[in-house]
Amino acid sequence: MPERAAPNRSDAQLSDVLAQNAELRLKLQELEDTLSSIHHGDVDALVVNGGIYTLESAHESTSRMRRDVLDQMEDAVFAFDLEDHVVYMNNAAERRYGVTPADVLGRHRSQIFIESPPAPRVSDDLPPAPSTEQRAGVESTHLLLDGTTLRVESIVSRLLDADGNAIGSLAVIRDVSQRYREQSRRDALVRLSDRLRDLDDPDEMGFVAARILGETLAVSRVGCGTIDAASETLRVERDWTAPGVESLAGVLNLREFGSFVDSLKRNEFVAIEDVRTDRRTATTAAALESRSARSFVNVPVVERGQLVAVLYVNDASVRRWSMDELHFVRDVAERLRAITERVHAVRALRDSEARLRQANESLEIAVAHRTRELMATEEALRQSQKMEAIGQLTGGIAHDFNNLLAVVSNSLQILQRRLGDGHPEMAERYIGMARDSIRRAAALTHRLLAFSRRQTLDPKPTDVNRLIAGMEELIRRTAGPEVVVEVVGAGGLWPTQVDGPQLENALLNLCINARDAMAPQGGRLTIETANKWLDDHAAAERELSPGQYIAVCVSDTGAGMTPDVISRAFDPFFTTKPTGSGTGLGLSMVYGFVRQSGGQVRAYSQVGVGTTMCLYLPRFVGELGDAAKPDSVEAEGSADGETIMVIEDEEMIRTLVAEELQGRGYRVLSAPDGPAGLSVLRSDARIDLLISDVGLPGGLNGRQVADAARVTRPALKVLFVTGYAENAAVGNGLLEPGMEVMTKPFDLSALSARIRTMLER
Repeated sequence: MPERAAPNRSDAQLSDVLAQNAELRLKLQELEDTLSSIHHGDVDALVVNGGIYTLESAHESTSRMRRDVLDQMEDAVFAFDLEDHVVYMNNAAERRYGVTPADVLGRHRSQIFIESPPAPRVSDDLPPAPSTEQRAGVESTHLLLDGTTLRVESIVSRLLDADGNAIGSLAVIRDVSQRYREQSRRDALVRLSDRLRDLDDPDEMGFVAARILGETLAVSRVGCGTIDAASETLRVERDWTAPGVESLAGVLNLREFGSFVDSLKRNEFVAIEDVRTDRRTATTAAALESRSARSFVNVPVVERGQLVAVLYVNDASVRRWSMDELHFVRDVAERLRAITERVHAVRALRDSEARLRQANESLEIAVAHRTRELMATEEALRQSQKMEAIGQLTGGIAHDFNNLLAVVSNSLQILQRRLGDGHPEMAERYIGMARDSIRRAAALTHRLLAFSRRQTLDPKPTDVNRLIAGMEELIRRTAGPEVVVEVVGAGGLWPTQVDGPQLENALLNLCINARDAMAPQGGRLTIETANKWLDDHAAAERELSPGQYIAVCVSDTGAGMTPDVISRAFDPFFTTKPTGSGTGLGLSMVYGFVRQSGGQVRAYSQVGVGTTMCLYLPRFVGELGDAAKPDSVEAEGSADGETIMVIEDEEMIRTLVAEELQGRGYRVLSAPDGPAGLSVLRSDARIDLLISDVGLPGGLNGRQVADAARVTRPALKVLFVTGYAENAAVGNGLLEPGMEVMTKPFDLSALSARIRTMLER
């Protein structure tokens, strides 16, 4: 038989083994003293009689006393010569191995047992030495003549003559079969738990348990089956069987095999050693024996008081079931029952969850349908609101523009009449009225573009404290005498890249709203600036990227706003002012401008206490330089015939700009679209500055033309003019050095001043 690895022992078990070995060594020494007398004159002769060794002692009483000591030992003791022939065995050896000295003395050890793995010969494993070395604690299996096996632990020692030469060996053998079986069963339970933990199929779990149980007990068959208590039938899907033993798979009528089914119904454990002698199976023994069940154990499984299954263990031979074996079967059954119950519970939970999911899905379908209906309704409402807002917007624009156009038209008509009547002295008045209307129309379009975040911005590095200081007096006059204005500028305020005039308009708008909120009794208006470093949390609250920002806050001590009003404060056309006192576009314009500048606006308010409006703008890293200073160059003409290229698709604008520049001494080249302008720019003509509309026909916009021209003219200065930010790369802080932008409509004198500044910069 193959050797089984020695089981792991606890510290307590190891101490017991060491103590037992010490006892064995003491008894071994007594035995060696006895046998050594053979070589020291205590034995007169050692003769051979028919191949059997006989010991004739000169001091029989002493030898008999020593033999009595060995015969009282519980462990088997054998003495072998160098050829492994038996020269001595004690009473325990006779009992354990079922032989007598008369049967085996002088015969080879294989006539008593075959050891697996075989123990080394004394001459091979234990060479002669001055001392009596021992080989202790070696586990092996002994196969006896009757076919049974013993699991043993042996202590082997050399027998030496007076000269120290090996003359044989002494083996003290302890039967550890029970300990081995107990350890095997413990190992089996561990393996069972490990295997069942990875399974979720009750049938597979039952087979794994049956196999481990059957192999550990070395029986014929083990299986699990479900019982129909009413029909007294057992249904087996699969069981484990030893080689040559048939399975019980199928449906069995238990009453055909005896009355033990009654014990199972009473939830009684059934253990039968021999079916021929047990009253419950004596009359049906033949049927059981034909199924390799001369002896068997049945463990009932009861749920809610009803017998539902059975674990069966069958052996083809008569078997005296030990209490340890029965406890082992119970342990396996209990573990299997507990784990299968857990699996069934998990399956039931899954089934319940699955049912809750055709229900949830049905509900979700209904909710989804209802949601789609609501979304459709909301979309229709939003569309209606949008159309209403567009109607308000177009109505307001039409009203304002009709008024402005009426002023321009009437002024031009009267101007024409006065000039025709020979009264040119009145021309300046009517021209001024027309120009004022044009400025108001431009302001209106700028507000609309700011609201839609489509205005053309000209962002530059800006010192906001300086900007506020420059408009402080205007703010005080606008707020009126009832409002105390306080400006608190942070020291070391970071610069920001922003369109300065648009920021001034936004701040003035916020200050006017603050003044109106404190009317009529007045109050305190505070403008504060601060540096802000927004971490992930603070930035997320403001819908910004983490980083460095400056804050510009306008606070008042007015009536404050409710949460509902705050949530709608930046909506277009929303206003709390009386009809005719506001369009509802002011805060929308501020919000659109700040968002287009890469920042955010937040309103903080408490009813009865006041309101704070904060603008958060990204920090600009770098020097302010000349970009932060206002243009101071007058609109002078060209002194040396400088050449300007004008690309504009609107013919009248192109003509007027050309005439203005020619009047100031510049040489002007012009083109109506991008390709035509680029063709001129790629020529050898002198061109000092390019003026181009952003939106151009012909497939090339103004930025594309400028970029292409700079390939051959890298130092070319470019001034974009536009009434709408068609290209996000223009007017949003992405202009290259030497590029600037002006918004239509513009004053021709301002255009000339900007050109002079750029050429001289």
